[in-house]
Amino acid sequence: MIYARLYADRTGESHFEDVELETGPAEITPPAPPVTLSEMMAAEHVGFLSFPPGWSGGFQVAPSRMILFVLDGQMELTASDGVARRFPAGSVFSVEDTEGKGHAMRVIGEREAQLAFAGLPNGE
Repeated sequence: MIYARLYADRTGESHFEDVELETGPAEITPPAPPVTLSEMMAAEHVGFLSFPPGWSGGFQVAPSRMILFVLDGQMELTASDGVARRFPAGSVFSVEDTEGKGHAMRVIGEREAQLAFAGLPNGE
């Protein structure tokens, strides 16, 4: 499994990188057959967001480190280095640029974008 990570380097410039999660078989609800599971991540809080069509937030830093799950609609994030990525429903990405130049976010298309997020502890 792969998700996109948005982070700030030492100079404050934000960039994307793809993170591949190692997974393996796990029996989580015997007697059901095994599933594929990644290592667990700690979360400090969980919430849900919705953005109306046409919403655009301009450049901003993330309020905290978080991993986001796009449930419906589509978001576009632009790193301060100019690279933009689109995240349709089913996408997962993290924002970890809590300092520096930040990133821009906007809703793509005519649908409301609905996301779930989990706040990540600092430094993990």
